[in-house]
Amino acid sequence: MRTLFIGDVFGKPGRRLLQEKLHSLIQEYRADFCIANIENAAGGFGITPQIADEFLRSEIDILTSGNHIWDKRAILPYLAEQPRLLRPHNYPNGTPGTGLYIGDTNCGVRVGVLNLQGRVFMASIDCPFVSGLAAIEQIRRQTPVIIVDFHAEATSEKQAFGWYVDGRVSAVVGTHTHVQTADERLLPRGTAFITDLGMTGPHDSVIGSVPDLALDRFLRQMPVRLEPASGNLRICGVLIDIDESTGRALGIQRLNLPFTL
Repeated sequence: MRTLFIGDVFGKPGRRLLQEKLHSLIQEYRADFCIANIENAAGGFGITPQIADEFLRSEIDILTSGNHIWDKRAILPYLAEQPRLLRPHNYPNGTPGTGLYIGDTNCGVRVGVLNLQGRVFMASIDCPFVSGLAAIEQIRRQTPVIIVDFHAEATSEKQAFGWYVDGRVSAVVGTHTHVQTADERLLPRGTAFITDLGMTGPHDSVIGSVPDLALDRFLRQMPVRLEPASGNLRICGVLIDIDESTGRALGIQRLNLPFTL
C-alpha cells in the first residue's frame, strides 16, 4: 500500500495547487491513500467547513490538523460531525471532534490515522506519548497499518516520539513548522519517519506569509495582519510504502515539487 501524505496546506495558494495538481500526482505516484494537513488552509489560519468539504470531495481521504484548528469558530460543530477531519487526539476529554480514524482504503486495506500535538513551546495539553500509545494499542486491535501526524514545534519531541513508537506504527510524520526536513528514513523496527513534511503553498514567504508583513512584526513588534504570499508554489510531503500484512514501512520518499499555476 502506498500513502501520499501532503504537508501543511497554506491558504488559497496551497488549495489551488491541490485543486489543479493532486489528481495527476496520485496517478503519477500510484498512491492508494491520501492524507493532508490542512490547519492553515483558510487564509493561513484555521479551516472552514466549506474548505474542508472541498478537500473531502477531492481525492484526499483524511484531513489532519494541529493547534490552528480552533482559529475559525464555525469549524467546531463540523468537527463533531465529520470523522474524516481530525484534531489532535491528546486534547482533553470533551473537546469537539476526534483525533483518530480507522477505515478502509480504496484498495481494501484497513488503515488507522492518528493526529497528535506536541507540548514543547506549545499548549500544555495531555501527554502525546501516553495518549498516543493508548490510541495506537486501540488501533492495532483492528489493523497494523497506522500513520501518525505528530504536530509539534520542537524537532527533538518529534524525533523522540518516532523512536518511542518505532515498530508499533507504520509511519510518524511531523508537521507544523512549514519547513521541510531532509531526514526521511526507516527506523530500525520498521517505522518510516520524517521530522517535518514541509508546506504546500508559497515558498517565497516567511512560512507562507508575505515577507514584508512578517518582517514588520519582527522589527517593530506591532500587531500586523499576516497574509498568504503567492510566489514559488510547491507541494511538499512524502510517499510511504507499507506492507499491509505487517504494518512495517518498506520505504519513504520525500517530495518537494515546484509548480506554476
